[in-house]
Amino acid sequence: MIMKFLKKVPAGMMVIPLLLGSIITTLFPDIWNIGGLTKAVFSSAGTNTLLGAQLFCMGTALQVRDMPAVLKRGGVLLISKFAIGAALGILVGKLFGSAGFLGLSTLAIVAAVTNSNGSVYLTLMGNYGDRADAGCFPLLALNDGPFFTLLALGASGLANVPFQSLAAAIIPVALGMLIGNLDRDMKNLFAPMGAAIIPLIGFALGTGINLVNIVKGGISGILLGLITVFIGGAFIVLCDRFISKRPGYAGWAVATTAGNAVAVPAAVALVDPSLAAVAETATVQVAASVVVTCILVPFITSWWAKKFGCPQAPLEGQKFAD
Repeated sequence: MIMKFLKKVPAGMMVIPLLLGSIITTLFPDIWNIGGLTKAVFSSAGTNTLLGAQLFCMGTALQVRDMPAVLKRGGVLLISKFAIGAALGILVGKLFGSAGFLGLSTLAIVAAVTNSNGSVYLTLMGNYGDRADAGCFPLLALNDGPFFTLLALGASGLANVPFQSLAAAIIPVALGMLIGNLDRDMKNLFAPMGAAIIPLIGFALGTGINLVNIVKGGISGILLGLITVFIGGAFIVLCDRFISKRPGYAGWAVATTAGNAVAVPAAVALVDPSLAAVAETATVQVAASVVVTCILVPFITSWWAKKFGCPQAPLEGQKFAD
């Protein structure tokens, strides 16, 4: 009965657990202080572990021959997301100055639009994509943090590429890929487990989202989330369709704001103190965008995948490379 219900909801395997986790956290913010195995598995503290396990399992299905597709698809998604975020932020800065547009500063726009939520992307690729789509995750991890925000604001000379964090994202999928290519039986054992972890990741991700942040961010925070999804996402989808020649579901899946992006305004303000005045407001706006995009993107991605096809639900006559 539960499984049938989850399958009826767009991206229900992730969305329903995510909403359940966020509601519990919003109503009982201290509930996860119970600690132990409960906190380790069901709270946001377990997100990285679950995500790492999913990356390993999905990596076992990733074959060497898939790597050109990974680099092409991931590169297009990464560059297009950065380009639209930087363009929107700089445009607002040039036209409206430090006051921003409807209360949204350049800092808030760039921080929200250029940073994508890798957990949401990877989970959605588990529902709709193929192994090459999932393999793009480590490449997309480059936009998770202040680096691209600083780059877009003209301060990239003061930033360092987080090579250690990038390596940490690559290792699980690389090990999985190595084992999966060496032994088909190991691939058959681990590959299906990636999908089984999706509800756990959704719930853990949800426990890190306090719905009160939508209220704190106000109308401007909700607007920032809508801009990230519908303006940023539409541009990424166009690039995904016309450059990568893909249906576009991955473009929508990356049209989120990363949870780590909440800390980006403060990090940027440390590098450029002139932005300290807008950093506090930008922080709550970005937090609201995290919530809004995490809720909207799974539904949009699901609708788009069903309308235009995807590897796990191709349209009649539609073919995808194995």
